[in-house]
Amino acid sequence: MRKYPGILKTASSVLALAGSLVLLPAPGLALAEEAKPSVAEQGKSIAFNRKQGNCLACHQIAGGKLEGNIGPPLVAMKARFPDKAKLRAQIWDSTKANSNSIMPPFGRHQILSESDIDKIVEFIYTL
Repeated sequence: MRKYPGILKTASSVLALAGSLVLLPAPGLALAEEAKPSVAEQGKSIAFNRKQGNCLACHQIAGGKLEGNIGPPLVAMKARFPDKAKLRAQIWDSTKANSNSIMPPFGRHQILSESDIDKIVEFIYTL
């Protein structure tokens, strides 16, 4: 009978190493959670996106490019809308507060989802 002590030792080391790797967290998982943008950052992305919120078409917003001047500049939003629900209602359907408003009713016409509107509100509230 032949003896292979070196091979058995190496094989057991490999199995032990492989077994310990199962206990480690997936390398990309922790990074993906850390790299996930905040709700306000997601709202900014939607607001600045020309195919979604397109807020820059009418409003001046800090950090925006090719800003519009049809709507009021979005500054001091906490002072202008102390109640966040009123800001959300304004985005959802501005014609309820002002029947002459030319702002699209993003919620009533389902231009944006409820979740997207919530994210935009969080972003605008940081301005």
